[in-house]
Amino acid sequence: MRERSTEPLVDIDGYRNITDLLTRRAAAAPDHAAFDVPTGDAEHPWRHVSTADYLHQVQALAKGLIAVGVGAGEAVAIMAPTRYEWAAADLAGWFAGAVIVPVYDTSSPDQVSAITTDAQVRLGIAGGERQRGILTDAFAATGLGDLGVWTMDASPADLDALTARGAAIGDDVLEARRRHADLDSPATIVYTSGTSGEPKGAILTHRNFVGQVANIAAAYSAVVHEGGNTVIFLPLAHVLARGLQLICLSGGMRIAHVADTTQVVESLGVLRPTFLVVVPRVLEKIRAAAGAKADAAHLGAVWRGAVATAEQWGEAAESGATPAFGLRLRRRLFDRLFYGRLRALMGGRLDYILSGGAPLAADLSLFFRGLGVPVIEGYGLTETSAPLTGNLPGNIRSGTVGYPLPGSTVRISERGEILARGVGVFAGYRDPRHNADAFEDGFLRTGDLGRLDDDGRLVLEGRLKDVIITSTGKTVVPQAWENAVEAHPLVAHAVTVGEGRSYLSALLVLDPVETRAWAQENGVSVDDTAGDGLSVIDDPALVAALTAVVDAANSRVSHSESVRRFALVLADLDDTTLVTPTLKIKRTALLDRGAAVIDDLYARA
Repeated sequence: MRERSTEPLVDIDGYRNITDLLTRRAAAAPDHAAFDVPTGDAEHPWRHVSTADYLHQVQALAKGLIAVGVGAGEAVAIMAPTRYEWAAADLAGWFAGAVIVPVYDTSSPDQVSAITTDAQVRLGIAGGERQRGILTDAFAATGLGDLGVWTMDASPADLDALTARGAAIGDDVLEARRRHADLDSPATIVYTSGTSGEPKGAILTHRNFVGQVANIAAAYSAVVHEGGNTVIFLPLAHVLARGLQLICLSGGMRIAHVADTTQVVESLGVLRPTFLVVVPRVLEKIRAAAGAKADAAHLGAVWRGAVATAEQWGEAAESGATPAFGLRLRRRLFDRLFYGRLRALMGGRLDYILSGGAPLAADLSLFFRGLGVPVIEGYGLTETSAPLTGNLPGNIRSGTVGYPLPGSTVRISERGEILARGVGVFAGYRDPRHNADAFEDGFLRTGDLGRLDDDGRLVLEGRLKDVIITSTGKTVVPQAWENAVEAHPLVAHAVTVGEGRSYLSALLVLDPVETRAWAQENGVSVDDTAGDGLSVIDDPALVAALTAVVDAANSRVSHSESVRRFALVLADLDDTTLVTPTLKIKRTALLDRGAAVIDDLYARA
C-alpha cells in the first residue's frame, strides 16, 4: 500500500478563526472548570478557573495588547515555562489579531535574537526575570520589540499592568480585532528545533489549528470529554502541547500545567488525570524505576515475570483474543503486587496515555496496555500542526503510529519517504528558500522513512538524513538498533556512525542521573563533568553492562546493521546547541564534538 487517506469528520467553514473555539465553548458551558491553577497553598494547592473566567481574562489582556500598539497581523513572542499564564497570553494574542511566536524558555540568547529578528517581533511576553532579560537584550541588539517586554511573574511591567492599559478599549474594538483573521491567516510562526539543520520558521494558519482541533476531538471523543482532565508538562512552545491545549479547551477537558519535572509525580497524585501526553522516555523511566525498586527488594525475577505477563496481556487485548486462564491468574497476582501501584503512581484514573515525539517500542506499548493504561502512539511534525497519524482508542496496534487522522493523507514515496497532505499541513516556511525542497507533488516531505502495513497503518522506519551507506555499499537505517539501545535507562541517546566506513560504530550518550545512581549502587566512581565537550567513560563494569545491551540490540538486526564498536560518553544534556527543546539529540553537533572519539573507534580496528 502506497497511500492512505481519512476523510474529515467535521466541516470547519463555519469558524472564523481559532478564537471561535473559546467563544463557542464559553457560550455552551461558561461555568465548567477549564483549568486547574496552582495557588501556592500547601493545603489547597489547586483551584478551578471556569471557561467564562478564562475568557474574560483573555479578553482583558487582549485589550491591553491593542492599547499598547500591537496591530493586526503583527508578531508577539511568548517565552516562558509551561504555565496557565502562557495559555492566557496565547489566546489573548489571537483575540488581538496578532501572530504568536513561541520561544522555548531554554533557548540561548543567540537563538532568541535569530527568532525575534526573523519574525519581526514587536512585543515580548516573558515568564520571569531571566526570560525578560534575554528578550530585552535581543530587542536591543536588533532594534525590534518597540512595545516592550511584559512578564507573567509580578513586576512593574507584568500582565496585570498590561491588562490595565486596555481599560479604555471598547468591546466593539476588541470584537473587530478578534474577527480580523480568517481561517487562512497566519496564526503562529513555530521555529523547528532541528536535529541536523538550521531552525526554520513554519507558518501555521488558523485553518491548520481549527481543522486539527475539531477533527481530532471528534475522533478521540472517548479520550477528550467533559468528565476528564489532563496535566500538561510538555513545553507549550511545542506545537503538540499547544494543540492538545486547544483540543481540551474546546472539548471541556480540564487542564493543569506543571513545568517543574520534579513535581510531576506529586501533581499526578493530587490532580488524578484521565489522560496524559508524554514522550516515550517518560514511559521508559517509569518501567525502569519500577524494575530497579523490585531489584532492590530482591524481587527482580518476580518483576520480570510481571513484565512478561503484562506484554502477553497487551498482545491478547490487541488481537481481541480471550486471555487463557493461566494468564488471567498471573495478571491478577501481578496487579496486586505491581500494576495497581504503578497506576496509583500516575494518579489512579488514567484511561489513556498519548505518546509522541519519538518512536515508542512495541514491547513498552504492550507493557502499559497490560498494566491497564493503553498507550495511543501518534506521529506528526511541527509542519503538520502536530498529529498526522494516530492509533485510535479501541484500535491500537503496537509498533505502528496508526492511521492518517481525519482530513489527512499519507503517501509513501518511491524512496520510502513519508509524504503528507491535509488540514494540518502548514502553509510553508517564513523564508521562501526553505520551501524549495519541502514539497513534492503537493505533499509535504517529512524527511522520515516509513511504510503502510496491510491495514493502512503507518510504521516508522527512521530518518532519511540518518541513513548510512558503508564503504561496502550497504544501506543502513539505524533507528531500530538505536531505539533498542535507548530503551535501557542508562542510555539517553544512541547515535550510530559508519558513513563510508567498513562497519558501524556508535556513541552512547549516558543519562547522567541514571549513571550517577548506577555508579553509587555499584561502588564505582564516574566523572560526570562533561563541560562543553564530551567526557568518555571507560569504567570496565559500566562498559560490560552496556556491552550486553549492545549485543542484545545486535541480535535484533541484520549483520550489516549491527554495531561492532561503541564508546560511552557523557554530555551536558541541558546544552541547547546539543539537544533540542523536545529532548532529541542534534546528531551533527554530537558527531562534531565526538569526532576524535569516533576516529579512535576506527583506529583500534
